[in-house]
Amino acid sequence: MRFAWLRENSANSVSVEQSFTNRLIFVVYNVAWWIPVVLAVVGTIDYGTASVAFFVYTLIRAVANLYRNNVLTPEQAESFPLRSP
Repeated sequence: MRFAWLRENSANSVSVEQSFTNRLIFVVYNVAWWIPVVLAVVGTIDYGTASVAFFVYTLIRAVANLYRNNVLTPEQAESFPLRSP
């Protein structure tokens, strides 16, 4: 939200072009978040294991988002691959 507001209110609203590798990491990172849920629903792993895996991955995402929002500049944050869409 902060970066959208900054981009909207800045004089230079040019978006950062991401590389193919950066976009691939972004997609894999966001798809992997759902893997424990999908594996639990289809019965590959039990719900307890899926809950723990989902919780751990959510903590990793929270730390990455805190880092992105509080440490990086808007230009760096645009190209940071470990972010939510």
